[in-house]
Amino acid sequence: MRGRLAAVSIDLDEVPNYFAIHGLAVPERSGAAVSLSAVYDTALPRIAAFAASHGIPVTLFAIGRDLARPESAAALRALSDAGHAVENHSYGHRYDLSQLPRAAIAWDVLLGAEAIAEAVGRRPTGFRAPGYTVSDALFDALDAIGVAFDSSVFPCPPYYAAKALAMGVQRVKGRGSSAILDTPRVLAAPRRPYRPGRPWYTRGGRRFVELPIQVTPGLRLPVIGTSVALSGVAGARLLARACAGERFVNLELHGMDFLDRGDGLEALAPYQPELRVPLGRRLEALGAFVEEVARGGATFVRLDEAASERGLIV
Repeated sequence: MRGRLAAVSIDLDEVPNYFAIHGLAVPERSGAAVSLSAVYDTALPRIAAFAASHGIPVTLFAIGRDLARPESAAALRALSDAGHAVENHSYGHRYDLSQLPRAAIAWDVLLGAEAIAEAVGRRPTGFRAPGYTVSDALFDALDAIGVAFDSSVFPCPPYYAAKALAMGVQRVKGRGSSAILDTPRVLAAPRRPYRPGRPWYTRGGRRFVELPIQVTPGLRLPVIGTSVALSGVAGARLLARACAGERFVNLELHGMDFLDRGDGLEALAPYQPELRVPLGRRLEALGAFVEEVARGGATFVRLDEAASERGLIV
């Protein structure tokens, strides 16, 4: 094993997904008022610049259906050719994917992998579920297509409680959400890399590795793009130091973390907390986290590289 490792992964959920989770009508087309392809058109170049400025590789999780747009596929291919990894974030980004019939789950996972392979010329070896929500049926599908790793499990009590509260408030206000609430059993899952069993939140003998979304030791506070970016530089460094004893730090971001309200997202700003903080301040905080983790002796790798490190598995 190479010592402490860290990875930055970024879910490329395109703008319409955010309208859906907030129960808002999705505009019919892009225009001056809203940009429905801002993640690929605007965030992706900023992601490339962020990775280059810090000298790190990133792992990008793409939604298969988004790659039917030639401009998005070309932009993703460019980052893949530059050495960054592109992995499977499903084909249709259904938040209830894990609850669908087994055949429907398997078909969606396979279509996502095929769309990515066609777009970037490399078949993905990893998966991340929409909304971090998994099931034994979904893990069976991942086993069947031979993935090397999954990175979806998020055993974070504060995040779980905040999501449940937010969804409840939306219902009271008469707005539904495409998101679903995970089973509370996720809170019993290991917070460090493990080989899943059956049920999925236990250790076992599946062929692939689970790389959980990062939480701090003890309180299991969320260490994701929103919490890091909104903590400011000082808070981001504190979160990084809280993970100093971890053999692997798995920072998960979204393309939205690299967008500003002025990028055609004024309609989302009242609902997305990160859009109410200037992009420059958020990027400074994310950069501070990466720098602090590197200063602590961690080497940044792609998630597929981390999954191959046997010494990480507990």
